[in-house]
Amino acid sequence: MRVAIITVSDAAAEGAREDLTGPALREMLQAAGAEVVGLEVVADEQARISAALRKLCDKGEVDIVLTNGGTGMGPRDVTPEATEEIIERRVPGLPEAMRIRTLSATIYAMLSRAVAGVRGNTLILNLPGSPRGAKECLEVVLPVLNHATELLRGEAKECAGRLHRRSAPKTVD
Repeated sequence: MRVAIITVSDAAAEGAREDLTGPALREMLQAAGAEVVGLEVVADEQARISAALRKLCDKGEVDIVLTNGGTGMGPRDVTPEATEEIIERRVPGLPEAMRIRTLSATIYAMLSRAVAGVRGNTLILNLPGSPRGAKECLEVVLPVLNHATELLRGEAKECAGRLHRRSAPKTVD
């Protein structure tokens, strides 16, 4: 699994703040066996974010692009819009799962506007900007990312037995 990371931050792009989230995600991905092939920082500008995403996806050298930052409700938080502008298909289950799982840690998870989608054979997933939030969200989806990559490459094998299915609730008659 080849992954590129884009940190979306005006302050980090200007050199006024060190990017801590991108390196934290890289470390977590490498520990999971992923190959991190790129780590870049862009300002909170929709055109720049879209261009960076488009370039990474269209080169065909990465399976997954993770963004971090710009998913909130602030006036300069435009990462979801930049992502939606270039994706061909949405993958709503990933950000839904992240929000559901992290809601138990912080009520602010419900304010996340993160999206996920596919462009070509590349999955794009928006993560929060804080190192802690980004790592918590990545932890939720990490178990399915290899399979997502296999699906996009057309290499997926039988899904049954790969991941444990949750038991259906028992009904009372």
